[in-house]
Amino acid sequence: MEMEPLLTTIFVMGVMIAIGALIGKRMPLTHDSRQLMITLIVNVGLPCIILHGLFQLPMTRELLLQIFIVFGLAFLLSCLGVLLGFCAARLQGVSIKKACEMAVVSGFGNTGTIGLPLCAALFGPKGAVLAAVFDAGMDLCLWTLGVMLLQEKRRVTLAGLKSLVNIPMMAIVLGLLLASLGLTPPPAPIKQLSATLAAIASPMAMIYIGMLLFDYLRHKRPLAISRMGAPLGIKLAVYPIAAALLTTVFPLSREIVQVVAVQVAMPTIAIAPIVFARYGADEELAAMMTVFSTLLSLVTIPLVMMVNHMFL
Repeated sequence: MEMEPLLTTIFVMGVMIAIGALIGKRMPLTHDSRQLMITLIVNVGLPCIILHGLFQLPMTRELLLQIFIVFGLAFLLSCLGVLLGFCAARLQGVSIKKACEMAVVSGFGNTGTIGLPLCAALFGPKGAVLAAVFDAGMDLCLWTLGVMLLQEKRRVTLAGLKSLVNIPMMAIVLGLLLASLGLTPPPAPIKQLSATLAAIASPMAMIYIGMLLFDYLRHKRPLAISRMGAPLGIKLAVYPIAAALLTTVFPLSREIVQVVAVQVAMPTIAIAPIVFARYGADEELAAMMTVFSTLLSLVTIPLVMMVNHMFL
C-alpha cells in the first residue's frame, strides 16, 4: 500500500474531526441533532457507499468468494481481538466482569463510520464493498459474543440479533442480489444519486465524531490511565499487528489483506457506550475508550499500516 494516499486521507479526516469539535463547541449536540446525524450517516450515507461500490463492480465468482472470506475473517479476527483484550485485562488482575468489558472495547472497532469511508477513499469501489462486508461480520460477532460477555447471564439474545437487521446490512444484501441477477449498473439517475449521497458519508461522519468527542471530553470524567492503557494498547497496536500476521498464514488476495489491515486498525466502535449502557456495563469506560482511541488512531493507523507495509 502506498503511504501517501493513506497519510493524506488520515490528515483530511483529522481536519474534519477538528472542524466537528469546533462546531460542537459552538453548537453542542442535543438528542435531536444527534439522532439526525446518525440517521443521515448510517441510513443514507453508508448504504449509498455500499450500493455505489457494488454498482461499479461486475459480480464474478471471484468477488463472491472474496466476500465470504472477508465476512468469515471479520468474525474470527473480532474474536481474536476480544481474546487479546480479555487476556491482557486478566493479567492486570481485574475481575472477570471487568475483563469482559475491556475485551469488548479492545475487540470491536469503528469499521462502519470510519473504516468504510476510509477504505472507499483508499481502495475504490471494491474496497468499499469488502469493508462493508467486514463491518457486517464484525457486527455479527458484536451482537453475539460481545453482548454475551456484557451480560451477567452469558447468553445470546433475540434483541441483540434483531440489531443485525439494519439499513447498511440490507444495502449489502440488496446490492449483492441485484448484482447476482445482472441488474447492475442501474439507470444513470440512480447511479448518480447513489454516488452523490455516498459522498456525504465521510465528511458527515468525521464532523459528527468531532462533535461527539468534544461533547464527551466536556462532560465525562477522564478515567485513570491504568484502566485504559491495556485496552488502548491492545485495540490500536497489538490486535492490528497480530491480525496482520495471521492473515499472512493464508493465501489471501492483496485487496483482502489491505482492507482487513485497515479495518482491524480502527478505534473502538462508536456505539460502545450505547451497548454498554443497554446491558448495565461500565458506560464510562466505553465512552472514554471511544474518545481516546479515536484521537490516538489518527496517529496509530498510519504507523500500523507502515509496519504492515515494511514487514508483511
